[in-house]
Amino acid sequence: MSLARHLIFLGAPGAGKGTQAQRLAQYLGLPHVSTGDMLRASVQSGSDIGRRAAAVMDSGALVSDDIIVGIVAERLTLEDAVAGVIFDGFPRTVYQAHALDQLLQDSGGVISAVLHIALDDEEIVVRLSGRRVCSGCGAIYHERYHPSLVTAVCDQCGGSLVQREDDQPDVIRKRLAVYQAETAPLIAYYHDRPAYHQIDGHGEADEVFARIVEAVREKD
Repeated sequence: MSLARHLIFLGAPGAGKGTQAQRLAQYLGLPHVSTGDMLRASVQSGSDIGRRAAAVMDSGALVSDDIIVGIVAERLTLEDAVAGVIFDGFPRTVYQAHALDQLLQDSGGVISAVLHIALDDEEIVVRLSGRRVCSGCGAIYHERYHPSLVTAVCDQCGGSLVQREDDQPDVIRKRLAVYQAETAPLIAYYHDRPAYHQIDGHGEADEVFARIVEAVREKD
């Protein structure tokens, strides 16, 4: 039986890794696995690790690395993960990356591609701070890339468009600082591996996806 070939997406908030991970999952026919989805599924399953995660979340605390790794181990035993998965949001820390390496060594499987979507901070601020959400129906717009026909008015329901607190420039820059401190060291961890590939995140989504597909083909 061939080894499972797993892919990892890295990138700052707003770099587009979630969108691109979903597209690549469809393209390759592999499951798209996000940390949030894994947590919810594990809790709903009622498994031992799921019950531990639920107790932590119910207390308002952050789920520990060990629980996250346990949930990943559980997810990789499912039938749809036999050929591999596309990780989105995992690993988040070097500790989790070490644990994933050990897990794959023990269970069989390899990391076939680490796709780092690189985008400068100011472009991320522009992308995120330009988002507007309809207070009525929840439709999403962007002042530059997808503006409404009438400024600050939803095309679909006529509701007012608002900027979420998380999309304010100061808040975005704080999120980026947290990313640099906690998650960016993963780039150094994976950088010298043959599987690592830096993807230019500038341009239209289709352009970025084409670069990702080219990188994945190079790793085959």
